[in-house]
Amino acid sequence: MTNVEKLFDHKDPDITATIESSAAPPKKSSTGQRVKLFGGLAIAIAALGGGYYAYDTLYLSRHAATDNAYVGADLAQVTPLVSGPVREVLVDDTRRVKRGDILVRLDDTDFTIALARSDAALAAARANLEKAKIDLARRRSLAASGSVSGDELTTAQNAFETADANLRAAEAANRQAQVDLERTTLRAPIDGVISQRQVQVGQRVQAGTPLMVVVPIQAAYVDANFKEVQLAHVRPGQPVTLTSDLYGDKVVYTGRVVGFSGGTGAAFAVVPAQNATGNWIKVVQRLPVRIALDPKQLAAHPLQVGLSMSVDVDIAS
Repeated sequence: MTNVEKLFDHKDPDITATIESSAAPPKKSSTGQRVKLFGGLAIAIAALGGGYYAYDTLYLSRHAATDNAYVGADLAQVTPLVSGPVREVLVDDTRRVKRGDILVRLDDTDFTIALARSDAALAAARANLEKAKIDLARRRSLAASGSVSGDELTTAQNAFETADANLRAAEAANRQAQVDLERTTLRAPIDGVISQRQVQVGQRVQAGTPLMVVVPIQAAYVDANFKEVQLAHVRPGQPVTLTSDLYGDKVVYTGRVVGFSGGTGAAFAVVPAQNATGNWIKVVQRLPVRIALDPKQLAAHPLQVGLSMSVDVDIAS
């Protein structure tokens, strides 16, 4: 036996023990540890289930919430009632106005002339009526003595009635000329903010042409689009809390449910859904719910039309 063979053939007790220990399989977890792990998992699942049940019972069942809600307002369109060139525009977008403030002035030259002619026609009609009245009075006084025939008296009576009718027509025409002249000055119909201004100085506008809109932000409301499965217990008058993306959670609005829309958004769409077909898939619909806001809160923190809101209705009230 060579020295090398002797070297490998030599058995060191420490080396042999190390090799045997490294080759031995790892010890398996005990049954007690498994039971503890599964027990802890079961407790965690039970705690989560109990927490969700309590949350559902104490909160979700008492509230209907959605973030599919937007600010709206009843806009007032400013349109001229007479035609004419624009002489002056006194407001621009974002301008706050009060009811009665002057927004636009049209050129009133033609209407001033028309009013002058109407004044002259009215004066002539009054003179004709006064003359017919005097003639009728004279003939009535002479008819008693037989100096005037019945035909002459009838003619005078008819002339008086015609003159009276002409005077009423002249008064109506004169009033119309005054109104037309006043309508060359366009005023704000409500308090609000000017938006969508489309009129310029020198532009000739026709009656009924939209010039701008006035947005009454002080009377804004919210249309919340709830899923139909959320509306079983929502009623008009229930209290609502709202937050806006504009101010965040630091500003909380309060309001009341006013009522429900007459139909879903899909029903009022330009191209409504055709559900009476073979390829039909049920889609949960949303119904707009109108919510009135507190005017004092709106004055402190104004909202613009179209802003997003988060809505929470207390359906337990």
